[in-house]
Amino acid sequence: MLEVSIQPQWSIRRTGQPELPPRLIQLLGQVHEHGSLLRACEVNGGSYRHAWQQLREAEAALGQALIRTERGQGSKLTLLAEKLLWADRRIAARLSPMLHTLASELEVELGRVVSPEGAMLRIHASHGFAIEKLDEFLRADQVPVELKYCGSQEAVASLAAGSCDVAGFHMPLGAFAPVALAHYARWFKLREQAVVHVATRKQGLMVAPGNPRKLYTPADLVRPGVRFINRQPASGTRFLLDLMLQRDGVDARRIDGYERVEYTHAAVAAYVASGMADVGFGVEPPARRFGLEFIPLETERYLLLCDAQALQGPRLQQMLLLLRSEPFRAAVDQLPGYDGQGIGAVVEVDALLKGPKRRRP
Repeated sequence: MLEVSIQPQWSIRRTGQPELPPRLIQLLGQVHEHGSLLRACEVNGGSYRHAWQQLREAEAALGQALIRTERGQGSKLTLLAEKLLWADRRIAARLSPMLHTLASELEVELGRVVSPEGAMLRIHASHGFAIEKLDEFLRADQVPVELKYCGSQEAVASLAAGSCDVAGFHMPLGAFAPVALAHYARWFKLREQAVVHVATRKQGLMVAPGNPRKLYTPADLVRPGVRFINRQPASGTRFLLDLMLQRDGVDARRIDGYERVEYTHAAVAAYVASGMADVGFGVEPPARRFGLEFIPLETERYLLLCDAQALQGPRLQQMLLLLRSEPFRAAVDQLPGYDGQGIGAVVEVDALLKGPKRRRP
């Protein structure tokens, strides 16, 4: 099985000056993490002299300092260096899922030449961190996977159209569950499809450390001066937020940034962490990764939808075995805000809200 990897890379330079080396951003990140240039070089086995020279050349090209050193306090990034570092993280957060999808598509095309008899497991899924783990486990188990990240609505529509074998989507628990089921019902095939439980997870507000704006509910999003970053239309997270706004009587038109969107939870977190917005809505893992505070508001299930008969086939049975394995359960439980209890349990679509005893095929 061929594996394709595509990494985002960007460059920056002052007009008339050479481009800054890609290694510079990595070096700034290491200084930020370890508190000094010397310690960063010691930990990563790099040359302090070379790193220092690289910084001096970059500062000369930019016309501004990138680090400042204070006696007894190590090294700190300047505002410009912090912005460069956040730009790199934001680029990765926005592009990585899309590049992963492209890499997966290229794997399929190349795989058809190298192994024409091989059958791919086609997964179209809303981006999330449990589905990332599933992709890792499937690949480690040598299961050929074509993973495309998209919104929940597009994922279930793709399954209905026969464009994928498995659709990953999320549904809220509680009062919103019947509304969500009705929303997706046009693509469901009752008694012909099965739903596999992956995890429950929290959705909530991502805010700066200490929550300086004191944002705790959807109603707080309309306060003067509060800048919001939203998810794209047709995403499950956007759908959930709209349900919450409707429930609380909040006019979305009054939210500064409601029409400003990102396409993944990580991109929303990076946007807030960079200071371009005061608050976003999403899951907890990227909030923690970017040093943000997380205010949980709703609980939802991440589910996999597939054809009930296909679920008895070898590829999906292998997926079920991985889902139900202790290592995968442990990996999901380690994700902040995620709970892997009941992972791998299966119900028919028409029993999704009735809560019958689950069967394990």
